[in-house]
Amino acid sequence: MINEEMKEFMLNDSVERFIKYVQVETTSDENSSSNPSTKEQLELGKILVQELESLGLKEVELDEFGYVYATLPASEGYENVEPIGLIAHMDTSPAVSGKNVKPIVHKNYDGGTITFRKDPELTLSKEDSKELEEYVGLDIITASGDTLLGADDKAGVAEIMTALSTWQKYPSLKHGEIKICFTPDEEVGRGTEKINKEKLPKYCYTFDGGEMGELEIECFDAWSVKLTFIGLSVHPGYAKNKMINAVDVACRFFSQIPEYETPERTEKREGFYHLHNLSGNAEIAEGKMIIRDFDVEKNEKRIDYIKSLISAYKKRYPGLKIELEYKHSYENMKVYLEPHKHIVDHAEKAIERAGLEVKYTAIRGGTDGARLSAQGIPTPNIFAGGLLFHSRKEYIPTLAIQKAVEVIIYLAEEWSKKPN
Repeated sequence: MINEEMKEFMLNDSVERFIKYVQVETTSDENSSSNPSTKEQLELGKILVQELESLGLKEVELDEFGYVYATLPASEGYENVEPIGLIAHMDTSPAVSGKNVKPIVHKNYDGGTITFRKDPELTLSKEDSKELEEYVGLDIITASGDTLLGADDKAGVAEIMTALSTWQKYPSLKHGEIKICFTPDEEVGRGTEKINKEKLPKYCYTFDGGEMGELEIECFDAWSVKLTFIGLSVHPGYAKNKMINAVDVACRFFSQIPEYETPERTEKREGFYHLHNLSGNAEIAEGKMIIRDFDVEKNEKRIDYIKSLISAYKKRYPGLKIELEYKHSYENMKVYLEPHKHIVDHAEKAIERAGLEVKYTAIRGGTDGARLSAQGIPTPNIFAGGLLFHSRKEYIPTLAIQKAVEVIIYLAEEWSKKPN
């Protein structure tokens, strides 16, 4: 059982680690072909390797692709317990700068509006995140207003590291063998691209995103789409019935995506199209989209709709070429987790033992766990505590970091109750 002394240690240790980790730039790059996509991610990997070795873990490694692996041997007498894996990703989203992050701890949040040192016009209030109402009286960490914070997913990294530190300091807390993996490039959809599955056990958990108590066993079915419009550039003074303005056509094309099937108009189990990049000129233009839903058939219908638009636009603009590329990014992990109910049951009990209400949510995104589940390693996701991630308003209550550590400790205990 975790006592008050242990909780205080977990809080202090995890917050200290978190503040340290977020100051290391680890932004991933979707346009890079290297592994990892940015060399900065290796710097955090090197730090974690040193810390893991100092905590006495075995088989500690930072491989050539930027993955960090380690093994915590089982407590004496628990060698026959089924090993589990704990996973978090080191990179942060390229959507907002993650360089020179300056974390700020707002002590004893009073329920009002939080302001940011580097941008006085930027504010964080309950209108931005209703969850703030639950955190009055708690300490909250934000960045300073010109970067994201990086709780997604350095909170998960810090929580796993503090759990390891807690097991070292308090050997009365028993556990089976624990496999650790910190991944690069999750934010650009490549978190498991070069992962060595032989270094992972049969069952794993990711700790990523989400408010306290969240347990996620379902995620979006996801597709990436690229459309290239090839037109014909002609001097605008002599262009009548000759020019095919690729970027202009592309704008018209994307304006026919249903407005109420976009991220800003959807929530909960509603799917969407999301145009996240559009560039070009009169000769050639390119648009990149992601398509998301919990139902694969609905996503396939969206792709069919795009194909029908392509056909219509080719008829509308004779001579126009439109090239379509689409790829299935990841599947809804629910189908892979359902046959392994005990994995989810252990997580549910661990969250309850930490004094939290279990909140089953469907991930409006994806995790490394979604891909691992599809690859034969069932991996549900447990909260890391951050909110409004991928934005300059990203924040996390320090209590959420501590509670996630408690969940990890209890999770290991739940797996230890019935040795093989």
